[in-house]
Amino acid sequence: MTGRFAQAPRGHRFWMHHAIGLARLCPRSSTAFSVGAVIVGADNVELAHGFSRETDDRVHAEESALNKLGDDPRLARATLYSTLEPCSRRASPDRSPCTDRILAAAVPRVVIAWREPATFVENCVGVERLREHGVEVIELSDLAEEAMSMNRHLRL
Repeated sequence: MTGRFAQAPRGHRFWMHHAIGLARLCPRSSTAFSVGAVIVGADNVELAHGFSRETDDRVHAEESALNKLGDDPRLARATLYSTLEPCSRRASPDRSPCTDRILAAAVPRVVIAWREPATFVENCVGVERLREHGVEVIELSDLAEEAMSMNRHLRL
């Protein structure tokens, strides 16, 4: 990737702010959250990014970003930043949950800003599922309000 996100080393807060900016690009929905995701390689360079409804009405941010990388071996040392906890269940039965996709890609670290509420799917246990499988999950809860801001119309 080129541009300002491929420059000097950046920290978790930098990348989460980038993901929050991506979430602001989401087409507004009354039936889904607006989420941004960034995948960063071990060299601290952006590998891919995505946002909710980027490619179709049901695509999740993490799904969109991961789809751009396929079986890229760099995923095994990458960090995935998502403004919202990756889903452990989908309302769309023909789509895999994002936690399953992250585990299949062998991403070792996930950074989130807020946990998924029961607005659309009950009992999201994305963080717990990832941790059970050895994924390091970091929560930047001080950025939750900013990450939730583009979802205020959902009355969270």
